[in-house]
Amino acid sequence: MNSMSVKGEDVLGVGEVLAVTKYKTAGDIVNRVLKQVIDKCVVGASVYEICEFGDDLLIKETSKVSKKEDDLIAGIAFPTSVSVNNCICYFSPMPGEADYMLKDEDMVKIDLGAHVDGFVAVVAHTIVLGVTSEAKVTGRRADVVLAAHYASQAALHLLKPGNDTYAVTDAVQKVCEAYKCKPVEGMLSHQLDQFEFEGKKTIIQNPSDSQKKEHEKYEFATHEVYAMNVLVSTGEGVGRVDNQVTIYKKTDETYHLKLTASRKFYSEVTHRHSSMPFNLRSFEDIKKAKMAIVECVNHNLFKPYKVLYEKSGEFVAHFKFTVLLMPDGPCVITGLPFNPELYQSEHTLSDTEWKVSNLRI
Repeated sequence: MNSMSVKGEDVLGVGEVLAVTKYKTAGDIVNRVLKQVIDKCVVGASVYEICEFGDDLLIKETSKVSKKEDDLIAGIAFPTSVSVNNCICYFSPMPGEADYMLKDEDMVKIDLGAHVDGFVAVVAHTIVLGVTSEAKVTGRRADVVLAAHYASQAALHLLKPGNDTYAVTDAVQKVCEAYKCKPVEGMLSHQLDQFEFEGKKTIIQNPSDSQKKEHEKYEFATHEVYAMNVLVSTGEGVGRVDNQVTIYKKTDETYHLKLTASRKFYSEVTHRHSSMPFNLRSFEDIKKAKMAIVECVNHNLFKPYKVLYEKSGEFVAHFKFTVLLMPDGPCVITGLPFNPELYQSEHTLSDTEWKVSNLRI
């Protein structure tokens, strides 16, 4: 894996041609990897093995880019996670820990990302195993996938300079209500920048009363980049935390770690991953990494990406796109085609304002 080190004042904006090229290169990698990961999602497949396959492929594909330029850094921007049915997000198990074997009709959400020279492209996509034109998805599975799909398209439609973030929040809420579903409470879409995975401006979905008071409204501007993130549930839309955390990200906090093992681990993370999220599975000695991460998290040096679950029996769908706000309109660089004809719901969008067509990717 290539090491990472932030280049300080050499940060580029999306308004520069080179930056756009690097975003699009990362986006192409992400889309290629996503297709191959989806192909691995078959009945009887191990989620652990799928996630490992996705990460290995991300490393392989980004290494091809970095080899072309000696001083160019490329790698994983978000480790592969595969969350099934009522699991909302970030399930990416380690060897020897609880795994999941895919079953027919499972709702599978794939989330992953890559970067080229710190320019990040991320994506999430939802599939239902066994769906065909002769065996379409019906019931609540169909409701939630269509809600998430059309909500994400409505969000993309509103990602334009001059619009504000709460216009997107309201649109996502409105689409989900039409399908009797709920956006997962408090989930964020982040502004992206070079070596900045979670930028200042954020879009919140289904905020609680307290979140509404705390969360700022922002206006979109030309040349900004966003990871547009939509997660929708058939249930209450409130995530419950599971302890099986494997994905972390370095924060800007500082603290002098007491344990030598923790200091070595922190130094290795900084060198290999910089500010990008990483999976403990990527370390040669996983046992030592699991011990070292404890002190680091206790002192807020790393942010854990907590695995969240809805109530048993509910379903969650997830779509995420990386979007560049260009002068001639939004440029969507990640995501795969989605066929709504494979999903039959008794609900429809009565307001044609939100019947936005798929943006060409």
